[in-house]
Amino acid sequence: MTEFPSSAESRPSPFPYPPFLFASAMIAAWLLGRAYPLPWPGLDDTPARVIGIGFGVLGFALILWAAWTLHRGRTTIMPHKRSDHLVTDGPFRFRRNPIYLGEAFMMLGAAEIDKNIWFVLLVPVFAAAVTWLAILPEERHLEARFGAAWREYKASTRRWI
Repeated sequence: MTEFPSSAESRPSPFPYPPFLFASAMIAAWLLGRAYPLPWPGLDDTPARVIGIGFGVLGFALILWAAWTLHRGRTTIMPHKRSDHLVTDGPFRFRRNPIYLGEAFMMLGAAEIDKNIWFVLLVPVFAAAVTWLAILPEERHLEARFGAAWREYKASTRRWI
């Protein structure tokens, strides 16, 4: 008798929520900043700009590093596809979701560039949505695929911060 993989083992979700959520949050923040501008609470000096833009650069670099690590680990970067290998090196040594963390940092960098506080206000909304719609299903998928190896990694590596 042929055994079929569970739906969690087959793939985490039917839709690539994270890129959609990131793009939606970025567009929503930009539109809200135009329709309902709020005062920028930060300083507008060189150190503040360097720190703010640094968050965006850090986020972009983290995403690239994580994507390269997944590629090198011979598994998918697509959040709705089946993982072929459990990747625990590169930025995944420090956090389980470096791409999503990088996207949150990029939103903070966009806030500084645009002087639009809506980017900052939507970071927790993005984080909650990506946790609920992507991370939790991904974690069920990884546990179904990799069992004890996943549980050991999960116990020793934080999800977000």
